[in-house]
Amino acid sequence: MNQEQLHAFLTLQRIPNLGDTSIKRLINRFETPRQVLDQKKQVLLEVDGIGAHKLKEFYNKNHALEAEKELRFIEQNNISYSSFLDPEYPERLKHCIDGPILLFKRGTSNYGAKRVISIVGTRKVTTYGIEFIKRFIEDLAPLNPLIVSGFAYGVDINAHRVALDCGLETHAVLAHGLNQIYPKIHQKYVKSLESQGAFITDFWSSDNFDRTNFLRRNRIIAGISEATVVIESADKGGSLVTADIANSYNRDVFAVPGRPDDLQSLGCNNLIKSQQAQLITCAADLIYMLNWNIENTFKPVQKQLFASLNAEEESVFNFLEKKGKEQLDLIALNCNMPTFKIASILLNMELKGVVRPLPGKQFELA
Repeated sequence: MNQEQLHAFLTLQRIPNLGDTSIKRLINRFETPRQVLDQKKQVLLEVDGIGAHKLKEFYNKNHALEAEKELRFIEQNNISYSSFLDPEYPERLKHCIDGPILLFKRGTSNYGAKRVISIVGTRKVTTYGIEFIKRFIEDLAPLNPLIVSGFAYGVDINAHRVALDCGLETHAVLAHGLNQIYPKIHQKYVKSLESQGAFITDFWSSDNFDRTNFLRRNRIIAGISEATVVIESADKGGSLVTADIANSYNRDVFAVPGRPDDLQSLGCNNLIKSQQAQLITCAADLIYMLNWNIENTFKPVQKQLFASLNAEEESVFNFLEKKGKEQLDLIALNCNMPTFKIASILLNMELKGVVRPLPGKQFELA
């Protein structure tokens, strides 16, 4: 996309009352943003969903002047950008009717990752939540997923931190322009995230920072990902909005259960109870439900190489060698370990090529 087209996109984006959905409808009719701007009002009114109210500010020349200022900011700060018409624009986001017409990016990674998971949750994350995030992302790391979150307090920043520690790419979706960082205390993570991921947004540098921005930000988090995972949420909160949006996009939504009396788990428990999210207790659950093909990702190892198995893995191996195949819960019972721990152990053994999963959450030696 050249600068002339970018300026036209920015001009359209600045017109009040239009919105991303209406702009897409106009571009689909007239092919380019420049051609949309060149149309007469009576021609634009012929487009379905475009009424006089949406065109009230359409011909105000100030929008083009504001677009020029933002274009200079983009150039001066070496910011990457892509429109929904460009091949480099996130593929999953292209299928969201209200996805942004423009995305701005600062960082080194692109949108080409095959496996993209959004992790969201409360800002008041508990120790349980932090430990789950760490174990969950570490267990996913061999599959090299891209981790997306919102760079906020709590679950968000912990997801970014663990992803960085595991050498994974991570994208932070911001509720403001790329001229600032919020919260400021997270400034210390900026360089690491830019070198191993990216900050993305559809907000301008001149946009006011407002609480309502988070709702607009959440549609990108939900739309850019294959699945959204909610880790701790009160009965109300932005992460529940993200889950709702993800469901509206027909994406997978997962939630981590908690104790019934735990305030920070009420939202997750309600999502599961109302069947708006699938219950997961470990990374193995997500891998199974998303049908990620581990066999094509890892080279199997010979079973006799038991030096790579720890004591717990050997215990599981010995049980399966006698039993042949067994369900996850019964493996945990016979090996005298919690189900969540057995699930993690089995995932590691699967990655080593020692066991393989079967339908119905059963496992057998590979």
